[in-house]
Amino acid sequence: MQYELDGKTAWVYTGGKPFDASLPTMVFIHGAEHDHSVWALQSRYLAHHGRSVLAVDLPGHGRSAGPALESIELLADWIAALSRAAGVQKATVVGHSMGSLIAMECAARYPQLIAKLVLVGTAFPMKVSDDLLAATRDDEATAQTMVNLWSHSALAHFPGSPGPGFWVQGVNRRLMQRQKPGVMHVDFRACDAYTNGLVACAGIKCPVLLALGKRDVMTPPRFAKEIMKVLADRRVIEIEGAGHAIMAEKPDELLDAIRSF
Repeated sequence: MQYELDGKTAWVYTGGKPFDASLPTMVFIHGAEHDHSVWALQSRYLAHHGRSVLAVDLPGHGRSAGPALESIELLADWIAALSRAAGVQKATVVGHSMGSLIAMECAARYPQLIAKLVLVGTAFPMKVSDDLLAATRDDEATAQTMVNLWSHSALAHFPGSPGPGFWVQGVNRRLMQRQKPGVMHVDFRACDAYTNGLVACAGIKCPVLLALGKRDVMTPPRFAKEIMKVLADRRVIEIEGAGHAIMAEKPDELLDAIRSF
């Protein structure tokens, strides 16, 4: 479905069910160079089990109008504006990677909006190497290859086909290729430049779940330790066999963690 924010189209996936703001709401925020489709299993299951779902395409991603927003702070404000437009009073917000930074900043800025927070594959600071940041600007294809390799715990997964025709790394590569030129650099630059994470997390009072991949080399679990120290109410789960792309590599385990939380 679509909303209009400041005259621009904001596109959201509702999990195959009409959105009903009177139900408990889940807001899903994807990471850099991605869109709502990374949450396919989790969003659809929850939409069919008593929740309303807004899995967003951030500005300039997927079907949402551009341009891509250049800071985590602007993206947090956008999430709050979209939630208000949808009539959401309070929501559990789930964010992956860049989306986790957006979620924590949104929770700090708009505490009245957030019931619970789930930070997936998170870290702070979320610095990007100079070589990768340059590649996102000058050679997107190479940057996509680098990120795709580093995001997964294996080149081939066992079982290698969670569904007919499904290839974990191939699907992620195609998803990145579908995004608009230039978006990757804007996203990675926003992650690298974000400095407010610890201040934001220190002000968060709602319960927070950190879902981390044990084999994540993009945002290793140890890189979340500073966040853990300042969160008032936090729980941590490290998912076996998962790299950074937890939603694709261990979708059922992540869903179970969100459901339990």
